[in-house]
Amino acid sequence: MNFDSIIKNIDPVISHILNRVIDGNHISEEETTELFNSNGIELNIIVMVANHLCKRKKRDIVTYVINRNINFTNVCIKRCGFCAFSRDFREEEGYYLPIEEIVGRAKEAEKFGATEVCIQAGLPPRMDGMLYVDICNAIKKEIPDIHIHAFSPEEILYGAKRSNTSIKEYLKMLKEAGLGSIPGTAAEILDQEIRDKISPGRISVEDWIEVIKCAHALGINSTSTIMYGHIETYKHITKHLNILKNIQKETRGFTEFVPLSFVHSEAPMFNKNLIEGIRNGPTGVEVLKMHAIARIFFNNYIDNIQVSWVKEGPRMGQILLEAGANDFGGTLINESISTSAGASFGQLLKPKVIRNIIHTLGKIPAQRKSNYQIIKIFSNDDYFDDELLDMSDSQDFGSYQELIKMDRFKFKKN
Repeated sequence: MNFDSIIKNIDPVISHILNRVIDGNHISEEETTELFNSNGIELNIIVMVANHLCKRKKRDIVTYVINRNINFTNVCIKRCGFCAFSRDFREEEGYYLPIEEIVGRAKEAEKFGATEVCIQAGLPPRMDGMLYVDICNAIKKEIPDIHIHAFSPEEILYGAKRSNTSIKEYLKMLKEAGLGSIPGTAAEILDQEIRDKISPGRISVEDWIEVIKCAHALGINSTSTIMYGHIETYKHITKHLNILKNIQKETRGFTEFVPLSFVHSEAPMFNKNLIEGIRNGPTGVEVLKMHAIARIFFNNYIDNIQVSWVKEGPRMGQILLEAGANDFGGTLINESISTSAGASFGQLLKPKVIRNIIHTLGKIPAQRKSNYQIIKIFSNDDYFDDELLDMSDSQDFGSYQELIKMDRFKFKKN
């Protein structure tokens, strides 16, 4: 496909970059920044190229996973400027789920068809360093076949410190206890100057890379993410993407890339005006650019670009499936972190709804496992009863707003 022959008036620099990508070549940070700075007809062609690359790799199949988020505590020693989820241990809205409640929620998820539980939480003070290991052991004892996708690099670093072990040894213990993969969150923007502004005291770039590489070396895969739309520039974004690509070239441990829009409405650094120049999240055009350019930049390195429907909503998510994305993420069942920050798209999408979003786009829905192994591909008329139909339709089902009001899960301060 030669875009010079299709669009005669396109910027020659952009045309050259895109034709090289179509031919299977990789592009530099500088070339990627050029793509991010594009608008108008150049942006339209970028989206077309991203969609072409995606279709070449994935055909028309769009995947999703049935999973449940379990954010077992909102009590946290860190004070990240973008986080509206966490509470100081002195605050009345702090909650903490005991291990038996976490296991109960995991068993409930399996009953509703989930193949994965995603576990992330705040960093509670004086935490037992073996807590994360104990959680994995307890879940696997009751549900040996469920995939545990849990604990960001920030949490793993905290657990290692609290247990007085190395990152490597701590990850080994987690793997032996049943940890299947880790979320590549806590990345935000992998630029230390930016991190020191939006989340001082957060895991450093160096430590984040160490945890991820160590996990991959032990056979523990991870996702990769970016949080954008706050104070970063396109150069910061391309630097971040290049770090991820270099890790992937070395380890091949990333299963997917997930762009995460900054949700501003309840974020302290926005509504308290704590940082000069803070923006209210990315524009729609920036969201489109991020997904399309990610597909182009990671071509031949990271196969899967995931849409975060919680951040973008189902309608925008559908558009992104025509702009290089091939995965719609998970059902989530309970989503607390983005919801508490002001995301307005709910905490649950039933599998049947996800399949309909994909199907009405003219693409083919497929349920997958956490490692992207396909469980079932759905034909046009293959819409059996929804796995989650019996679940309460209330958006307060096990939600953040419910948890912070429940006396039995109040965080005990002593």
